[in-house]
Amino acid sequence: MAKSSNQKLKLLYLLKILTEQSDEEHCMSAQALIDALDAYGIRAERKSIYDDIAQLIDFGYDIVLIKAKTGGGYYLAGREFELAELKLLVETVQASRFLTLKKSRELIAKIEKLASRAEAKQLQRQVYVANRIKTANESIYYIVDDIHRAIQNNEQISFQYLEWNLDKELVPRKNGKIYRISPWALTCKDENYYLIAHDEQSNTIKHFRVDKMGHIKVLAGVARQGGELFEKFDIAAYANKTFSMFGGREEIVTLEFENHFIGVVLDRFGKDVPVRKKDKEHFQVRVQVALSGQFYGWLTGLGVGAKITAPEDIVKEYRGYLYDTARQYEQE
Repeated sequence: MAKSSNQKLKLLYLLKILTEQSDEEHCMSAQALIDALDAYGIRAERKSIYDDIAQLIDFGYDIVLIKAKTGGGYYLAGREFELAELKLLVETVQASRFLTLKKSRELIAKIEKLASRAEAKQLQRQVYVANRIKTANESIYYIVDDIHRAIQNNEQISFQYLEWNLDKELVPRKNGKIYRISPWALTCKDENYYLIAHDEQSNTIKHFRVDKMGHIKVLAGVARQGGELFEKFDIAAYANKTFSMFGGREEIVTLEFENHFIGVVLDRFGKDVPVRKKDKEHFQVRVQVALSGQFYGWLTGLGVGAKITAPEDIVKEYRGYLYDTARQYEQE
């Protein structure tokens, strides 16, 4: 049989075919591989297919031969990711509010290429299970890249911080003020992506929602500040005590809960939080939190059976929060 002009590409196309079209449930016979190669303009014989498969195996590819009268053949077994792992990646991308719908679909399409076509259909079905809220900031992908570059190069960044207006537009806050900070870490909290950074003006650690950062610039050659604050900085502890990542003064408070709230408390503060039994129906925890409306709102949402017991000034402050909230509904 005369060789086709692109015969030198046969091994690459054979690997492409096995990657895209074969899996444990979809084996390909030698004739099926010959037909698939022919679709790319490459002629092959059975003997050459056997030799090519052997070369790919020798190179390290995990190609399995299933011997059966019907439905037997070759399939690519050893892939970088198992189907269950790909499903997890797809679900993570889909659940990420800080990714736009367009970027989520682009990433999922790339993840699908790591599976066979048949397995990719299972990933596609998973994509449309939930209609989740996504960010509208299309440039977030590149903002994250810029922040990582600044962290790696030990450089500061500048940006405008954005907020929604009544026309549902993201516009700069504080008349377009330019923020200049030293980025140190990125973290996820409450389905959002945050930058943890040092503010030189106040010499404090602050955080910013990445999808609300605009016009970011890496300040080449301008070294980061605040390294001494981050030497012993615990990002996980910071995120746990900062409810919904809203800032507030930090205080150690004692909280009392009915026993059935133990799961809620461990989910919020982590399994290492000290738990002390008060009586048969209640337990207490002493934790450091950033006091804010978000923290009080979380506690209020638990309703009866959850309360602050100390210190007294925080109890009074929370009582005032509840009074001001209830007063909105008083009849004139």
